[in-house]
Amino acid sequence: MAKASTHLTQLDEWRALLEHQASMANVHMRELFNQDPQRFQRFFTEAAGISLDYSKNLITDDTMDLLMALARRCELPQRIEAMFRGDTINVTENRPALHVALRNLSDDAIEVDGQNIMPDVRETLARMEEFVWRIRSTQWRGFSNKPFTDVVSIGIGGSFLGPKLVSASLKPYWHGQLNCHYVANIDGSHITEVLRHINPETTLFLIQSKSFRTQETLENTKVAREWFLHNGGSEEQIGKHFVAVTAKPQAAIDFGIAEENIFPMWDWVGGRYSLWSAIGLPTALTIGMDNFRSLLSGAHSMDRHFRNTPLEQNLPVILALLGVWYGNFWGSDAHAILPYDHYLRGLPAHLQQLDMESNGKCVTQHGDPVDYQTGPIIWGGAGANGQHAYHQLLHQGTCLSPADFIIPLQTHNPVANHHAILFANCLSQTQALMQGKTEAEARTELEALGLPPEEVNRLARHKVIPGNKPSNTLLFDRATPRTVGALIALYEHKTYAQGVIWDVDSFDQWGVELGKQLGEGILQRLQSPTTPGSGSDSSTDGLIALFRSRHHNGH
Repeated sequence: MAKASTHLTQLDEWRALLEHQASMANVHMRELFNQDPQRFQRFFTEAAGISLDYSKNLITDDTMDLLMALARRCELPQRIEAMFRGDTINVTENRPALHVALRNLSDDAIEVDGQNIMPDVRETLARMEEFVWRIRSTQWRGFSNKPFTDVVSIGIGGSFLGPKLVSASLKPYWHGQLNCHYVANIDGSHITEVLRHINPETTLFLIQSKSFRTQETLENTKVAREWFLHNGGSEEQIGKHFVAVTAKPQAAIDFGIAEENIFPMWDWVGGRYSLWSAIGLPTALTIGMDNFRSLLSGAHSMDRHFRNTPLEQNLPVILALLGVWYGNFWGSDAHAILPYDHYLRGLPAHLQQLDMESNGKCVTQHGDPVDYQTGPIIWGGAGANGQHAYHQLLHQGTCLSPADFIIPLQTHNPVANHHAILFANCLSQTQALMQGKTEAEARTELEALGLPPEEVNRLARHKVIPGNKPSNTLLFDRATPRTVGALIALYEHKTYAQGVIWDVDSFDQWGVELGKQLGEGILQRLQSPTTPGSGSDSSTDGLIALFRSRHHNGH
C-alpha cells in the first residue's frame, strides 16, 4: 500500500509552481528564444535512440527546477524503483505492475511474492520462438496441409490496440508470407469484413483475452469458430487453427481450445501494457522473433534510462512534468499526439487507452477525492494530414492543447523529396505554434499584396496567430523495432510518472468495469422474449423498448 502523504495542492512545491505560473502568464516564447540563443541546446536530451526537443514550451530553468522539486516531494524516484522492484503499486487490485519484466533482457531477477518470475517470462518467449518458427517455416499447416497465409487476432483494448500499433509501425519488416488482421469491435460488420477476404484452410486465429471473459472477444471468437466449421473445418481440426493467450487457461480449454495451444498471461501485467508478452504473437508472426526481440530490447533500453537517469535528464519524467505543468497550472485538459510517420498513425489510439485508462481517475490511491485535474484527453492523428483539418484549432482556437510532434529523421520509403517536405511541414507547425503572427506582421503582409487600407483593417485581425502554444518534438533515426519499442515504453513511463504526481492508481480501470456490469443486464432485457419492465432510468428503458420493437417485430 502506498504511503499516505500531504494533500498535493497543499504542498509548498505546488504553491511555488502556482506563483511561478502567475509570473509566466504574460511571457511569450518568442521572447524566450530571442533572449537565449542556446535555448534549444539547454532543453534537448536523448536516450535509447529517441531525441527530445522541449525548448518550445512555456518554461524557464526555474520552471523545470520547480517541477523537479515537486516530483521529488512526491517521491517519484522511490516510486520508480518500487515498480521495478515488484512492489504492490496497483493498490486496488493488490498486485504489482511488471510489464518491465516482459522485456527484461538483463540477468536480474524480478520477484513477485518472493518468487523470481523471469524463468516463466523466458520460457514463454522460447515457446513463442518455436511457435513463430513452426508457422513461418510451414512446419505447422492448416487442415488441408496448406501453409498459413493469414493471421486473425481477436481481442479488444490492450489485446488489440498495442499489437495492432506495433504491427503497423513495423510494416517494412513484415515477412510477406503472412497477412495480419485484427478484429475487436462487437459490431458484426468488423468480423464479417475480415472473414470475407480470407480462406479457412490457410487462416490462423489468435484469441487474445487476459480474463477470457471479455464479451466482445468471446462473441467474435464464436463467430470465427462457426465460420471455420461451416467452411470445411471440423471440430478435430480446430486445434490446427485456434490459439489463445490468456491468464485463465482453464476457461480457454472449456471454450474448446487445445491446452498445448494456450500461451500464458499474468495478473501482474495490465492489458494496456501487454503487447510485450505473448499478446504480441501477431506482431512476432509478421515481423519474426528476431525483430520482436529487438522491440523488447528498445523498450528495455528505455526502462534502464527511466530507472537509472537523474530526473533532470530523464525523458519520461520531463514529458510527464510538462504535462502536469500545463494540466494543473495552465488549465489545459487535452494533449495531442501527432506522428509524422505513416506507419505510426495508430499511435494516438494506443496512447488514448494507455494514458486515459491509466490516469482518468477522480480519487487518490487512498480513496480521497481529488481537487485537481488528472489525466488529459489524448487525441491526434497522422501528420501532415491534420494540418489541413484540426491544426486550425491548435493555432487559433481558444483551448490549450500541448502537442507531441513525432518524426523519423529518415524514411523507409524515400520517394522523390517527400520526406524533406514532410519534415519541413513538421518543423513549420512547431515553429508557427511557438511564434505565431502578430497583427503588425499580418498588416505588413496584406499591405505587401497591395490591398487598400480598409481591406487591410478588415482582414488583419483574422490573420493574427497568437502563438505561445507549447509542443515537444520527438525524433529518431528511423522507425525500427528497437526505436518503436523505446518510443512506446517512453509513453508508458510518462503515464506512470504522472500517476505518481497525482497520487492515483495508474493500473486499475474500475470505470471500464461498470459499463460491463450494466451491459449484462441490458443485454438480458434486449433479448428477453417477455416484456422487460423497468430496471433503470427512463432513457435506458425507452431505448430498450425501441430496440425490442424493431427486432421482435421481424424488422
